[in-house]
Amino acid sequence: MEAIIETFSTYGWDLLMKTGEHMYISFAAIFLGVIVAVPVGVFLTRIPAVADRLISFVGILQTIPSLAILAFFMPILGVGMTPAIIALFVYSVLPILRNTYTGVKDVDANVLEAAKGMGMNNIETIRKIELPMALPVIMAGIRFATVYLIGWATLAAFIGGGGLGDLIFDGLNLYQPELIVLGTIPATILALLANWGLSLLEKRMTPEPLRETA
Repeated sequence: MEAIIETFSTYGWDLLMKTGEHMYISFAAIFLGVIVAVPVGVFLTRIPAVADRLISFVGILQTIPSLAILAFFMPILGVGMTPAIIALFVYSVLPILRNTYTGVKDVDANVLEAAKGMGMNNIETIRKIELPMALPVIMAGIRFATVYLIGWATLAAFIGGGGLGDLIFDGLNLYQPELIVLGTIPATILALLANWGLSLLEKRMTPEPLRETA
């Protein structure tokens, strides 16, 4: 315990900086994942013949080890935060894309027919009917991706991307378990807080009639 307190007093400022870097890497990647995967997921519901093939292809990318993805982008983008964010973005796409496609596809056809009967065009139907009704499923994919990306972001340290992984790998290299703990606990807390915060956001954004079933 004394060793951990001493380590915290020594590396306290580094811990704050690395936590900020970790949050930036994680949330930048998930933001990119959302702005790409949600529109593509909605678009794929219009072309179901292509949807299964594309989602399967993205699923194949998910099977590539994260370190291999990081190494792949190094010759192209160099080292630092940028290749780390792009690699994590690749890993964020599948759960968000799959859940968006599933949620929108499963919207009740009778509701969509009623929307057309009211004179809504395709964009209005997506914005006012499909996305709100699919939101619980979409948010589940976003929460899943966010929690896992916060954990995987520790690997950014391998390519100089910063984050809490720096403390963890320094602890491994220097045989200082207290440094490993100092990097691991904040990453775990960030994942839990992100899951909790996104759950609250989902409840606030979900239309009232759907909240009981979400």
